[in-house]
Amino acid sequence: MGDERLWACSAAEIAELVGGKQVSAREVVQAHLERIEAVNPQVNAVTEVFADTAAADAAELDAQLARGEPGGALAGVPFSVKDNTDVAGRATTHGLPRFREFVRAVDAPPVERLRRAGAIPIGHTNLPTMTLRGMHTVSELHGHTINPWDRTKTPGGTSGGDAVAVATGMAPVGLGNDSGGSLRNPATFSGVCGLKPSTGRYPSDHRFGPDDPSLSSQVIPVDGPMARTVAELRLAHRALVGTDARDPRAVPVPVEGPELERPIKVGLVVDPTGGGVDPEVREGLVGAADALADAGYEVVEVELPRLQEALDTYGKMIMTEFAPGWPMIRELVGPDAARYMELSMQEGAPVELPEYLGLTGVRLGIQRAWAELMEEFPLVLGPVSTRLSFEPEEESRGLEEFRAYGRSMALCTASSFVGVPAVAVPAGTASGFPRGAQVIGQMFREDLCLDAAEVIQGAFESSTPIDPR
Repeated sequence: MGDERLWACSAAEIAELVGGKQVSAREVVQAHLERIEAVNPQVNAVTEVFADTAAADAAELDAQLARGEPGGALAGVPFSVKDNTDVAGRATTHGLPRFREFVRAVDAPPVERLRRAGAIPIGHTNLPTMTLRGMHTVSELHGHTINPWDRTKTPGGTSGGDAVAVATGMAPVGLGNDSGGSLRNPATFSGVCGLKPSTGRYPSDHRFGPDDPSLSSQVIPVDGPMARTVAELRLAHRALVGTDARDPRAVPVPVEGPELERPIKVGLVVDPTGGGVDPEVREGLVGAADALADAGYEVVEVELPRLQEALDTYGKMIMTEFAPGWPMIRELVGPDAARYMELSMQEGAPVELPEYLGLTGVRLGIQRAWAELMEEFPLVLGPVSTRLSFEPEEESRGLEEFRAYGRSMALCTASSFVGVPAVAVPAGTASGFPRGAQVIGQMFREDLCLDAAEVIQGAFESSTPIDPR
């Protein structure tokens, strides 16, 4: 293999090559830096390249291996980082020009954990300004990220920069976050895999300053990895789990849970809201369900409990907490982000304190209803989006488009609200564009989700990394 093709290797292949001293970590980093230089101008996914520090980290790892010390499960694996997650010595801009100098002193917990496993941060990636968009990745500081499959389609969001970086071979692993599909949606629209872990599974820290966020921002958003294969997600997952003093929410749950009685039952949800599903998306889900059935899973169509109630409660809780700070935030952001948030508040108007307190109890009841369903069906298979694709910024054009986007992403929204894990996995292509599915599991059973997602991915041809089209 020529060094120039190292960017096409999987994380596992890179770790084996570097750990076995068949190639150096420096060669791996250089190959990815050259890939970024060649591809990123066409897609605008990587917003800051860490060329100097990545090279220094690689040299340090090579020296460590030369001394006979272990390199880690992700030895020499470059990874991208969404630009709302701190990397020591770099500005976390959140896509805002005025945060260009917002340099952070220490790594965020997931960045630190990936480093411990031998991985090397190679760049920050684009996101919607302050993540205040439903789907499309465009920031005031860096502009639009382009879908490498079809530039007339959105790459998804809000972790769209990482999804495109992974899809095009600029990094084998991306680190994003998800509070309603922000990992799973761009993973699907870019043809890669994404893991939204259970609430409390990985330590994280997204404080702007010394103050912690309010309840919804504590229990809904989670950090998570993207990769081109489920096997690579599994490697990253193992590195990211565990506790950290900076995040008391993170719990010490084993990576793998107890064996379940076979066959494992999978609840199939093709059209979560009954609002319709694109035929191409349906075809992908049927193929995914058939793959699971062929592998010994029992697949049965189910209806999710209290779904509309979960969607309504999610919107009201988030908007009630967000509304007091909106006048200040409105001064920071431009008209595009403001338009989406104003549509959000129009659709899910803030409520008064007594109703909000009641909604915190409603959430617990919905979590209980899902847990009871998943006692019988430990896995749920469904769409990431019931739409195959969207045009860039389509969801912000008006209230009807905003509602259509919300309906398409209902399963992502509800599963984030409940806090259960989910894996987005490619399920082939339709008319040359990627389609996918997601496997949702019981709390802290990412292992079950990954097992099933690996079966699904194996039933379809792999299409990444790709060159932008």
